[in-house]
Amino acid sequence: MRRPKFRIVSRRGLEWLECVPLARQPWIQHAFSTRSGGASRGPAAGLNLGFIETDSRARVKKNRQQFFHELGTGRFSLAELRQIHSATVYQVVRSARGKLDYRPAGYSSSRAARNGIPQGDALLTQEPGITLSVRAADCMPVLLADPRRRAVAAVHAGWRGALAGIVEITVGEMVRVFGSHPGDLVAAIGPSIRACCYQVGDEVVSAFSGRYPKGEDFFRAAPHDRVEEEIARRYPLLLLTKKPPGHGLDAVPTMHLDLVAVVADQLTRAGVKPSQIHVAEFCTACRTDIFFSHRKEGSGTGRMMAVIGIV
Repeated sequence: MRRPKFRIVSRRGLEWLECVPLARQPWIQHAFSTRSGGASRGPAAGLNLGFIETDSRARVKKNRQQFFHELGTGRFSLAELRQIHSATVYQVVRSARGKLDYRPAGYSSSRAARNGIPQGDALLTQEPGITLSVRAADCMPVLLADPRRRAVAAVHAGWRGALAGIVEITVGEMVRVFGSHPGDLVAAIGPSIRACCYQVGDEVVSAFSGRYPKGEDFFRAAPHDRVEEEIARRYPLLLLTKKPPGHGLDAVPTMHLDLVAVVADQLTRAGVKPSQIHVAEFCTACRTDIFFSHRKEGSGTGRMMAVIGIV
């Protein structure tokens, strides 16, 4: 019987997921937050960790303070991004004045972003006392750790970022900046919307098929409604007036994107061992009792955080 790779941690009314192989590394603190606990109300009820229009800044700050305190990173500096569904990666370092500098991929020191929060979708660091964070409410959070070089990364991968290769690029940046060997990396893929619920349009299918040699492998055809199939078998003329041409039982089925397959493919192509890729088996759209889901609940819902830092 396989041992679970993720477990739920409960502490003072809050709950979060941790990846067991990452938790075995004593130099790391990490978590995938849930919606359990927190002070937020309304559409973002629970532990909302994102500054959104449907929640007050005071409640979000209170949620963050409680979450990081219970996690044990209350005194860490928080590194975050204005996420834009890109393939932009930053190395986070501490400046001489103690502030955080964000150095973009291929940076020179003069290009470090020192004022405000930059736009991008992945962060990496080798410095203790910095919490890397990405926010999600269906998109896929990915945490990476290099036990040999003691370096970590946090990635936000929606379909656009995944299409642009954000995960593979982040592994490449860890190799370039820290001298990481991909075979040493441990990857944790957090809760996100899964293929069961992630219906996409033809343009998404075409984009992946055009970029990846086996892009069609990232999609699943949604099964027809079983009740409707049974009615059609018994009364074949009944549905003719219900559906326009091309939408009968012989029509092209709806396609669903398997984002886990995309990210796992990028990790393995980047050199990460399949045995070191760990997936949290939760669909955010199916489990809105535990997680926030933008697609299931609308844009007013809350945001979770995936965080990782070096002690």
